[in-house]
Amino acid sequence: MLRLALASFLSSSPVMVQACDTALILTIDVSNSIDPAEYRLQTDGLADALRDPEIIEAMVAGANYLTVVQWSGIDKQEVSIPWTQMRTALDVEAFAQKSRQMERAFVLSDTAPAEAIYFSLDLFDEVTICERKVIDVSGDGTPNAGSDVRAARSAAERAGVTINGIAIESMGLAITNFFRGSMITRNGFVMTARTHREYPQTIRAKILREISRILG
Repeated sequence: MLRLALASFLSSSPVMVQACDTALILTIDVSNSIDPAEYRLQTDGLADALRDPEIIEAMVAGANYLTVVQWSGIDKQEVSIPWTQMRTALDVEAFAQKSRQMERAFVLSDTAPAEAIYFSLDLFDEVTICERKVIDVSGDGTPNAGSDVRAARSAAERAGVTINGIAIESMGLAITNFFRGSMITRNGFVMTARTHREYPQTIRAKILREISRILG
């Protein structure tokens, strides 16, 4: 009788949901300008960043949600790793392994960051318990397809979503300036990686800045 009462209580009790500080969408540019080696540098760099002890500690402390989106042309966006909550260090390690093993979603496609932003905004409907919502855009080029990036940025600001960026530059600051002027939100920031080989250290610094609530 006691077992039946306990079972009834458990089945009728609400499931406790762990609070979440930040829901972070990591978007990776896989447009035509990204060759196979550069793609690998991005995925390995992300995986290595997530294995950093400081990032693991901050991820678990905030019980943050992560997902990875690959993007390129107008109709080329894909959730490569679905939303996962970082409750323990093992959760972060498993996510890092999936990042490293992730297959490239698209090849020989245009660059349409506005569509990547719109696609990402819809994903936040699945993580409404998180206090902050951030889209992390990486890219090595300016748009050659799709709609107006400034309009997509405005849509993010209306939804209370922050957009940050990593601009991968070979020379100059053209991509960084484009990100700063057209893509990142008023409360966001852009970081510059000089070539794809600097991406791993830049993504580490960027993620840590995002989940540590240091903005501007």
